[in-house]
Amino acid sequence: MSGTRPINPMVLRWARKTAGFSLDEVVHKLKRKTITTETVTDWESGASSPNYVQLEALAYEIYKRPLALFFFPAPPEEETPKQEFRTLPESEIQLMSPRMRLLLRQAKSMQINLDELHGGVNPAERQIVRDLKFTPDSPLAEQTNAVRKFLGVELGEQFRWTSPEEAFAAWRNAFETCGLFVFKEAFREDTISGFCLYDDRFPLIYVNNSKPYTRQIFTLFHELAHLLSGTGGIDKPIEIYINALRGHDKQIEVLCNRFAAAFLVPDEDFDQRIKQMSINEESVRAFAGQYGVSREVILRKLYDRNLVPQQFYEQKVEQWQNEAKGRSGGGGDYYRTKGVYLGERYLELVFSRLYQNKISVDQLADYLGVKANAKRIAGMEALLFPKGTAA
Repeated sequence: MSGTRPINPMVLRWARKTAGFSLDEVVHKLKRKTITTETVTDWESGASSPNYVQLEALAYEIYKRPLALFFFPAPPEEETPKQEFRTLPESEIQLMSPRMRLLLRQAKSMQINLDELHGGVNPAERQIVRDLKFTPDSPLAEQTNAVRKFLGVELGEQFRWTSPEEAFAAWRNAFETCGLFVFKEAFREDTISGFCLYDDRFPLIYVNNSKPYTRQIFTLFHELAHLLSGTGGIDKPIEIYINALRGHDKQIEVLCNRFAAAFLVPDEDFDQRIKQMSINEESVRAFAGQYGVSREVILRKLYDRNLVPQQFYEQKVEQWQNEAKGRSGGGGDYYRTKGVYLGERYLELVFSRLYQNKISVDQLADYLGVKANAKRIAGMEALLFPKGTAA
């Protein structure tokens, strides 16, 4: 690579560490017999440098970073996972997988995209994260009532949705109408249901599309509570890690779970409906379907009211979680999946800027995260006109 600016070894080391890879993992992913941990160590110390093909593999296949970044004079400044998710214990931060670190960077890029596409101004007149603020000691009923009024979704409308998929789409639309952007991805990690990034103009939520729709709905409201508390956060179904939190951070995490359950299944309404209820699996399933939540949410509310024993509660939750594992298979239609991840509003926004000649085809592809070729662009555009209607 003579004749060009030298690769910065500090950036190489920074890229690996921020991606969450060990030296051994990098060697394994490079899949070249001549490259050892000593080789990568030499690259990061400046004793030697990767050739161009090796650098391309590091940049595009492993670290998921722009190639030009490795010639910068210093690593760029980025917020760390701990800065984004301050309610997450340090032990959980250390265990964060490379995939989750990549999704976090991807979410930050989406915030930048939204800022650019909207000219720095959130288009919603009423913005729920800007206009509503809660503290951990705010009365729960006051919080849920304020949010339901702001979203404009009465409980009766919630009951009319016929499936969890329809319910998720409706809640997503309500959030985005109120200036809160929702994206989806296959996290490839069963322990995390979603996360949110706080921002005073473009807050957003990322939802794990591999989870059942009932869990995705719960995640929306768990993350909304984080944002209304002025924090980013992660929704983890396993709550053991909460015990590692202290003070204000623990209050917020507990509040987020309580808020989501109380909003989706209001206590006053629930208490009225269970007066004549025979508690069994069939009735739990029926209530879950009516409110558009998981059976675990309903059973937890019954357990909190001492209406089911602890052993029964724990046994059923474990059984249902095991049943849910592996249900959402991969594959399917690439374009439809990509459209679901990005959302209809975002697709319309990006293509509208293309039609207005405000962005190029290459920029459009970058905003959509697809290759800039005619087939990919046409496939994404077809999502807006599924039956061949004219633009």
